[in-house]
Amino acid sequence: MLARALSCAVVGLDGELVEVEVDIQPVHLRQMNVVGLPDAAVQESRDRVASAIRNSGLRSPMGRITVNLAPADLRKEGPVYDLAIAVGILAASEQCPADDGAVLLGELALDGSVRHVQGILAMVGLAARRGIRRAYLPASDGAEAALLEEVEVYPVSSLAELVDHLTGAKRVEPRPPTRVEPERDPVGAIDFRDIKGQEHVKRGLEIAATGGHNLLMTGPPGAGKTLLARALPSILPAMSSTECLEVTRIYSVAGMLPSEQPLMRLRPFRAPHHTVSNAGLIGGGSQPRPGEITLSHRGVLFLDELPEFGQQVLEMLRQPLEDRIVTISRARGSTTFPANFMLITAMNPCPCGYYGDPSRNCSCTYNAVSRYQKRISGPLLDRIDMFVEVPRVDYDHLADERRGEASAEVRRRVERARLVQERRFTGTTLRTNAEMTAVEVRLHCQQQLEPEARASLRAAMDKYALSARGFHRVLKLARTIADLAGSERMTAAHVLEAVNYRQRAEAG
Repeated sequence: MLARALSCAVVGLDGELVEVEVDIQPVHLRQMNVVGLPDAAVQESRDRVASAIRNSGLRSPMGRITVNLAPADLRKEGPVYDLAIAVGILAASEQCPADDGAVLLGELALDGSVRHVQGILAMVGLAARRGIRRAYLPASDGAEAALLEEVEVYPVSSLAELVDHLTGAKRVEPRPPTRVEPERDPVGAIDFRDIKGQEHVKRGLEIAATGGHNLLMTGPPGAGKTLLARALPSILPAMSSTECLEVTRIYSVAGMLPSEQPLMRLRPFRAPHHTVSNAGLIGGGSQPRPGEITLSHRGVLFLDELPEFGQQVLEMLRQPLEDRIVTISRARGSTTFPANFMLITAMNPCPCGYYGDPSRNCSCTYNAVSRYQKRISGPLLDRIDMFVEVPRVDYDHLADERRGEASAEVRRRVERARLVQERRFTGTTLRTNAEMTAVEVRLHCQQQLEPEARASLRAAMDKYALSARGFHRVLKLARTIADLAGSERMTAAHVLEAVNYRQRAEAG
């Protein structure tokens, strides 16, 4: 007796269809073998499935049961195949029909209940692309799966409930689609008006948020670098519905999607500690998993105390910052993860933190300061768009009871400028000025320069010996500044402000 059922595997961030074939040979013993490159968790499904069938009031068939997971050359990991294996066994033993036009996803408990599995959105997305229109999965994952309207989602809480549905004894109603509604107002973010002083740093963060630019803040301890970085989410524009689904899929595969929150509505803000490993930051493992840069996709990656990170870890950021993807290669193949994020970093000017401080003397030697600053390589600095000094806040600013401009006002300006960029890049995959290639820079920047702006840019090239990458980054920054000002043309003032944010990189 032979039966088939469909399930899914997750490879990178994508699903891969897995056909579960079950063959039962009638012999006077009960034996079950799983083949098709299963890992330990899949091998253990033999005992989970057998107990779940018995404890659901069903008959565990006598005989030699062979379960094949095809394609056989794809490594199968995790307990997601339990439900498909159980239905395959029950169909082969003629206890219920198999639904050939559906995928079955879920881990089985010994009592027959169906438990949560990771990567539901990626697997249901694959079903939609393959023309499969039904999915049976854990009730706890129903809201996440229903984000995709192309597939009818049947949330089941137990194996017995699914069998009743398949036999027609008691129907399970499909879950209505989950509405994709981005969050417009960030909850819990620090408001700009609660930060005293540092108006020029806030201006820099506003420009960075508008164009998606990378930024480095330098200043003494206690100046507010970390506070300012953590206030950045309060001025970022809301994600689009497409971006919400992109980020949700990443967090679902990583197993970091809160059970009570089936949709990631706010832009990610990730702040790993400087002890993070290469795999933790970039991603990796024998079966590659997303790292911090992928978890920051469409959001912010904040690296505090930048020179304290391992030099090899920092150098690995160079390719993702340029290509906005990261490719992890293994003997069995390579996996590509998205990595389109804003990099916000902060550092002290020296080991003691007070080099150049007008109020406190630096205790570091010149060589110590030089070694500390050289922990950040030139090629990495060249990929950072903006450099902002964060000075100590004086007493008058701290004691001032007046509140500054609210984040909501800043966010409105950022969103207006983002709409300009959205119209500019219609028909392309680009979303922000920071993503422009040389072709777009020539079209939208160089051809939009006023004559005075061209003269200012030439003077900056001569004074700072800008690299080709630096030249393009100045133009991108100037384009963002002009967008904030509501100007189609780029003036000398826009170019000079952009050059001011690049001075540290070119001087270094």
